[in-house]
Amino acid sequence: MMTISRRGFVGGMMAIGALSLADRFARANPLGLPLGLQLYSVRQQMAEDLGGTLDAVSKAGYTEVEAAALPKLRATEIRAMLDHAGLRCVSAHHPFSDLQARFDEIVTYDKQLGVEFIICASPGHRSPAASATSGSMPFTIDDWHFNADQFNSMGERTEAQGIRFGYHNHIPEFAETDGKLPYTELLRLTDPKKVTFELDCGWAMVAGMNPVDLMKNHPHRISMLHVKDFQLPSTPLTDLHAAKVTELGMGSIDYHPIFAEAGRSQHIEHAFVEQEAYDMAWQQALRLDSDYLRKFHS
Repeated sequence: MMTISRRGFVGGMMAIGALSLADRFARANPLGLPLGLQLYSVRQQMAEDLGGTLDAVSKAGYTEVEAAALPKLRATEIRAMLDHAGLRCVSAHHPFSDLQARFDEIVTYDKQLGVEFIICASPGHRSPAASATSGSMPFTIDDWHFNADQFNSMGERTEAQGIRFGYHNHIPEFAETDGKLPYTELLRLTDPKKVTFELDCGWAMVAGMNPVDLMKNHPHRISMLHVKDFQLPSTPLTDLHAAKVTELGMGSIDYHPIFAEAGRSQHIEHAFVEQEAYDMAWQQALRLDSDYLRKFHS
């Protein structure tokens, strides 16, 4: 396991409060970072019992979370439940449409949660008419260029509030469009001082990309990871969205080279498990995922 950095140690100790140093290392993932969970993983459970779900997330071994699909409560209420569970919310996901419509409101809300990052989790169309079709319209390269411009503007505005702005990929970013790769265009056209990237390793693999190459080719642009597993067939999928997600270590993705490259880059600040569906009881799955990371050997 990598030696934990002073920055990671201090952040981790803030996140878990009174836990002992031995407990801290027991919870560390292969990158020497606190164990994190994307709360989209428990979207249905949060809707039924937010406080109980956050407590279960903590008991499964996680100390950091990334917000998504939160119930419509005041930020102070959610922050109190996070604090009670011993969880630190370091990042929050929002679709482009929400950021475009309610940017200042979202920043104010997320600041109350204590986030360090606001992440755009899906792109938008330049044309309002295309946006109104709820994502059924394909994205043109002009749409991706529009997103890059908007991300630069949003990143400048969040920076003024002490928050970093970033983008999270799914599959469309890696589909050649008008002779260009949208993900490469986003990297090329966004200002590194204003926009960072959260690499979803699982979806990148489903799209036929290698997360190792992406980190190696863009070592200073990617600061966070999503860690998930898929059962991938030996032949290419005809429908990439039909890829079957599963618990970590139960699928086809080999995280050894991914974590090795992430460790070499020394730019990954947070890594979040995202379990979009379950093959077992959700509490058991989250524990299996955290155990996979805590016991991971390079």
